[in-house]
Formats: sequence, C-alpha cells, structure tokens
Amino acid sequence: MSMKTFQDLIKEVHEKGICQECGGCTSFCSAAFETVIGFKNPNSPPEYVNKDACLECGICYYLCPQTHVLDEDLNKEYEFTDFASMPVGKFDKIYSCQSNDEEFQKYGTDGGIVNTLLNYLLEKKLIDGAIVSKADGPFSREALYAENKEDLIKASGTVLNISPQVDEVQRFSTYTRSIPELSHYKFKKLAIVGTPCQIYTIRCMQTLGVTPSEYIEICLGLFCYHNFLFEKSQIENFEKEFKLKFEEIKKINIKEDLILKLEENDSGERTLHIPFEKLGNYIRPACHSCSDFTNVYSDISFGGLGSPDRYTTVIPRTEKGKELFKKVLDSNAINCFDLDTTTKNCMKDLISKFSEQKTKRKAKFMDSLSVKV
Repeated sequence: MSMKTFQDLIKEVHEKGICQECGGCTSFCSAAFETVIGFKNPNSPPEYVNKDACLECGICYYLCPQTHVLDEDLNKEYEFTDFASMPVGKFDKIYSCQSNDEEFQKYGTDGGIVNTLLNYLLEKKLIDGAIVSKADGPFSREALYAENKEDLIKASGTVLNISPQVDEVQRFSTYTRSIPELSHYKFKKLAIVGTPCQIYTIRCMQTLGVTPSEYIEICLGLFCYHNFLFEKSQIENFEKEFKLKFEEIKKINIKEDLILKLEENDSGERTLHIPFEKLGNYIRPACHSCSDFTNVYSDISFGGLGSPDRYTTVIPRTEKGKELFKKVLDSNAINCFDLDTTTKNCMKDLISKFSEQKTKRKAKFMDSLSVKV
C-alpha cells in the first residue's frame, strides 16, 4: 500500500467535513524548513501552501484524529478497549472537587480545579508553562501560553467584546487551536489543556516521537460533548430563538445542558438553561464525527457533569495523573466533596449516558455521510 499523504487527508477528512482543525498536521509537518500546509482561513480546514515542497512522508496522516491509524497503539498504552465496554475510559476512582483558592473559584467555570493543578505545577517548577484556552467573547476563544497564576486567571471567564458590526464572513467558535502553540515553546516543559481530539493528536505525536511532543509533561483533558460555531446569521438566529443578546452573556458552563449566566436586570442575575437538542444548528459540524466524551487518553479528565454547582468532576487516569492529583490534594490546594457509593455510581451512570449518546451521534452522522457518497 502506498504512503498516505496530505492529499489523502483532503479526500478522506476535509471533503467529508470532519476535519477537527486541531492543527496537528500543520504544526508538525516533517518539511520543517518549508511551509507546506497551513490554515489560510479561520475556522476552516488547512490547505496546501506549497504542495511542491511536500515530502509525502505521511506524518500528517498519522497524526490526524480522524484517521485512527494509531488507535491500536494508543489503546494498548492507555488500557482502553472501546466506548461500548468502557464509556468512561480507564479509571480507578472518580472525584468531585473544588479549589481552595478563592480567585480560582470565582473565575473558574466549575470548581477551578484545572487552574489549581496548573498553578501547583508552575509553583513547583514542574513545568515552565501551560497551553490553555482564553475567552475573548461568549462563544469565542483563543490559545494562551500561561506561565503564572495571573495568566491562568486571565484565561478564566468570559470577556464581553463582541462587536455589533460583525463581518458577514467572521465566525465565532468555542474551539481553540491549541496544538500550533506548542511549536512556539520548544525546549520548555509544558502542560496542555485540550479537547479529546487535541489530546488524541498529542498522544499520536508522542507515539511517533514527533517534536516537540517530548516537552509535554502532562495532558489535562476536558469533557467535550461539542463545540459551537457561529456566523453572523447564526448569532442573530440564536439571539432571537433564546431571547437574549450575546453582549448579555457573562459566563458559559456545560453540564447536562448549556448554562448561560446573563447580565443582571431589575430582577437580578439571570440564568438560562438550553437543552442540547435545541443547539444542533450551532454545533461545529466536525464535532458530530467524534465519539470521545471523557477524554480517555488524557492524564486527568475534567468536566462539570455529575458534580454539584461550583464543583469539578475529576477522573485521574494515568500513573502520572494520579500522582499529580494526590500531591495537589495533599497540599490542601483542593478539597473533595464526600461522595458515597450511591452518588459515585450515579455520577458514573450519568457520564456513561453522555458518552453513549455521543458515540451514537457519531455513528448516525457517519452513516449519513455514507448515504451522501
């Protein structure tokens, strides 16, 4: 069989509309001194920039989270079988935690746990910095390199700077291309916070020994049911459908539904819950092709689902993840909600339910693509 190339990615992934736009292929192309492929347009798949310089080595194809070439290797390494038998992935214990730092609690999405762990790593000089996601609008995010507590706090929360004069071609997305940022920080010990497709790609890099994956000390994975993508017309439809203005959104959270904290009015602060089934028109299309809800290849997984308000669900997975979690817990930087057996089982059942829903959604979506072909 001939070596797969970026041209095969275009045909098998981009043209199907399932490119996750993670940036793995563009960032770690083996033609290091040439820009062969890149993102020409925001929120669109990468394209050839200089096709003639392509070495046709196949690295880009191996790294793509949609080709699944390295699934067998990763599953063996991370002791994962499949989502049918392991909907939550491999784990020993599940926790519901909250930061003991008031600032991380105040600005965090749930319990401020991810930032607390990153801050511990930074203070202990176990990492030089972390690639995180910073909000620059209610449904718009960008990658940020954080190297201290102040940076972590800046990356928390939502900044209300949506322009009322949104250009027709401008798009707002909650998905952040974190992987390309890694190449800017070679020779630094890094932590990365990412979605399942991003963590999967990084694990592929590490399996293949692709630089700078050797500098990634730990992968912190977020639960991810889907990300959102808005064009101008969709923003207008969203505002009309749910009777709000983007400028009113103070904070976004995802648990069993989409939770929007809105600016106060005469009646005080407002909270709007929107069921996922009403959000189909605003989901990034490629998210329908992903089956990993709980980030099974991460060192530790985090999400709001299953935990009380202001608490984070935490699932340590690898030995490295378990060791870090224990150290942070022992340092009294976080506290854990006392979960009885019944509550833990309810949490696992709820998380499993969402994982199974996402797996079924992917199967239905991929079947629809087959019908179109």
